[in-house]
Order: sequence, then C-alpha cells, then structure tokens
Amino acid sequence: ADHITALDHLGAFNPQHLSNMTWAFAKAESSHPGMFGKVADHITALYDLGAFKPQELSNMTWAFAKAESSHPRMFGKVADHITALDHLGAFNPQHL
Repeated sequence: ADHITALDHLGAFNPQHLSNMTWAFAKAESSHPGMFGKVADHITALYDLGAFKPQELSNMTWAFAKAESSHPRMFGKVADHITALDHLGAFNPQHL
C-alpha cells in the first residue's frame, strides 16, 4: 500500500484494479488510510465514472465502508453517477 500512496497518480489503474485493491484491503481487515485516501482522491478527480461497472462501484464503496474510511466527496460522486443513469438495469440486487 505504501507503494501506491507514493505514486504521483493512479492513472495506470483501471476501475477493476481499484475495486479489487480496495476490496482486498477491506476483506483482509488491513486498514491503510493513505491508500484509501489516494484512491478516493483519484476517483473524485475523474471526469466521470462511466468506465466503472456496477460490480466495481459496489465492491469499492463496500470496501470503503468496511474499512471505515469515510470520503464524502467520493461517495457523493458515486451517488451522483448512479442517480444520473437513465435506469438501473445494469445493477442487480447484489450491486445495490
């Protein structure tokens, strides 16, 4: 995780990488506020979240909640993205 926080940016990470990484840390109960903060800052800086699949958004937001890593701007961006969708057909009950 220290390697990730030392990077200038997370542009080389695709949505699945970010989702898997945060999920793994949360699942292992390995708190790393710096890494979660870096990911949250990256997500909020993105123009939009259209590249994220519903499962990736779900896993990532679960991971932040499980790790007790509060980042209101990131959660707000995810919520704004979901509410702006025309429909939630791509989301199954597990994603929600």
